[in-house]
Amino acid sequence: MSETFILRHITGLRERGHEVDIFAYGPTQDSTVHADVGKYKLLAHTYYIDAYALSLNGIVRLAKRISRLIKNFSKNPEAALKALDPFKFGKEAILLRVFNQICPFLDKGPYDIVHCQFGPLGELGLLLRDTGVFTGKIITSFRGYDISAYVRYYGSEIYHDLFRRGDLFLCVSERIKEKLSGLGCDEGKIVVHRSGVDIPKCRSRARVAEPNGAIKILTVARLAEKKGVEYGIRAVSAALKKSQHVEYKIAGDGPLKGKLQSLIAELKVGDKIELVGWKSQGEIAELLEKSDILLAPSVTTENGDEEGVPGVMMAAFAHGLPVVSTCHAGIPEVVKDGESGFLVPERDVGGLAEKLQSLIAQPGLRAAMGQKGRDFVNEHYNIEKLNDRLVEMYKGLSLGESPSMAPTPSLSAGLPRSKPFSFRG
Repeated sequence: MSETFILRHITGLRERGHEVDIFAYGPTQDSTVHADVGKYKLLAHTYYIDAYALSLNGIVRLAKRISRLIKNFSKNPEAALKALDPFKFGKEAILLRVFNQICPFLDKGPYDIVHCQFGPLGELGLLLRDTGVFTGKIITSFRGYDISAYVRYYGSEIYHDLFRRGDLFLCVSERIKEKLSGLGCDEGKIVVHRSGVDIPKCRSRARVAEPNGAIKILTVARLAEKKGVEYGIRAVSAALKKSQHVEYKIAGDGPLKGKLQSLIAELKVGDKIELVGWKSQGEIAELLEKSDILLAPSVTTENGDEEGVPGVMMAAFAHGLPVVSTCHAGIPEVVKDGESGFLVPERDVGGLAEKLQSLIAQPGLRAAMGQKGRDFVNEHYNIEKLNDRLVEMYKGLSLGESPSMAPTPSLSAGLPRSKPFSFRG
């Protein structure tokens, strides 16, 4: 639900005639589903990785793995035997951990590309190739936590093997590219490939301020620490002291929902600030169309977790909204302070409130900033251009070409369609 940028890549590839299989750890328990999941029949191409990680009993866990080995060995005996090799994988092979990881992939494919979404999954890609399940190219995308909190927890050498043996590394911002390079990744293997938005589907309407009409502020985010929603609530609460004609909706769900609901009650702003829960892509588009300002108060968490670039920013710009956000991670690469929105330091409630108040009071400024943002994303974040470019990178990598040969997003419109490839994501 929260990673629509991956969904847009998948649907874009399928629209271009390519085969895509999806591997995930498990189905969501949420009843809300994006319409494109049904439209493109994605669940028919989705397979789940059952790692038996929930059992606390080691004997039961091992028994399940043995049963799984017996049932699935014949699907790919050669790969299964490699996974059981203690000289190559040591204790991980003896405890059947390696076989357990590759098991869902044994009878799938073949594939030209394995695209690992988020850094830690790159190691799984290498394991699939080491066991012979897969022989194609491995691409790993880095998006935020995987190059910040994850590295801080596991150490700066965690990706050394992946950097050495992986074929291509994509990242959503120049900031992440610098971090990858700083950790030892060959810059020749790194390409900044941003998360795009479907511009034609995003209607940019003229927002005319009505006398005493409410100014509508929107946040779309998972309710987790790095999204900084607490500071958004406090900032809007402060702005309400000067402008009562304000409504603030927060779309999303997550571990901090109860805490944020309590904060809204504590500040006595429940009539103005509302947590509206998870929303589908269509519902988010409707909220953006009806809003006047996007608020994205991202912060770096105590354990170092960071955003990449929140995808909703590009969608907001496409709808003609100005953005109020923070000087966090790759956000300054998207929001041009004073042009398409405002940026303030992380956790600066007063600064957020001041910038919100400026936009609340000046409808002309909101319109001008929103147009600047729309022009920017149309040039650099158009999902059609980006998906064309992604296919060209896949094609070039399969042919042994340098990733640097892929055209930049602003130059890639009208690229010829390549022959269909098959992908594992």
